[in-house]
Amino acid sequence: MLEGLGDRFQSETKYIRGEMRGVGLDWSHQPETYKIYKDARRIQLPKPTVRATMSLDEALRKRKSIRVYTSEPLPLEELSYLLWAANGIQRQENGLEFRTAPSAGALYPIETYLIVSSITDLTPGVYHYAVRDHELEVIKTGNFSHEAMRAGLGQEMIGLAAVTFVWTAVFERSKWKYHQRAYRYVYLDTGHIAQNLALAATAFELGSCQIGALYDDEVNQIIGVDGVEESVLYMCSLGWPKE
Repeated sequence: MLEGLGDRFQSETKYIRGEMRGVGLDWSHQPETYKIYKDARRIQLPKPTVRATMSLDEALRKRKSIRVYTSEPLPLEELSYLLWAANGIQRQENGLEFRTAPSAGALYPIETYLIVSSITDLTPGVYHYAVRDHELEVIKTGNFSHEAMRAGLGQEMIGLAAVTFVWTAVFERSKWKYHQRAYRYVYLDTGHIAQNLALAATAFELGSCQIGALYDDEVNQIIGVDGVEESVLYMCSLGWPKE
């Protein structure tokens, strides 16, 4: 059987006892933890407040992929909580900020973008979640749901969604410490975040669907990242489920 690229990656990034060498970290070259669009217009999000009453057990039992949504807009208050629940800052300890989702080495390489179609008090467009300040940065305005649907292999739930979450990795944040093994970790980190969002959405009785099938370069173009130093990994459509 011929070995493919994925097989080689899995094999060559293994940790093997006795073959791991400690490498000192160059702290002077550690990448920035937070991405900031300095010239972007910023929108302060409402304080994330618990508005759902569903228990974690009930959310786990009810969570499922939902692909058909109504046209009803999603309140900005709910979006604020969902962003925080997925990967917001949860606590501060010893001068460090920790989030709701685990991350290898607490390096937090994942960035969150939104392709907004129907959110109350928010113009349709593409936004970046500024985690530290719990704000949205405006990348560009306009309705990009059709372009996003095409980039997501034509999956119709993207075009119907009130908002589509797009997760990217800034690879050097993890590679600085973990080198090639970092690629394993960025995918794990994204999965943690996506599950947080899925459960929080279920608790609000919203529908969500995780999306791994996408044309990477087309999504990167929509949100404005280079696809090399930072690239899309995963998406999630979200809206009020249609009965």
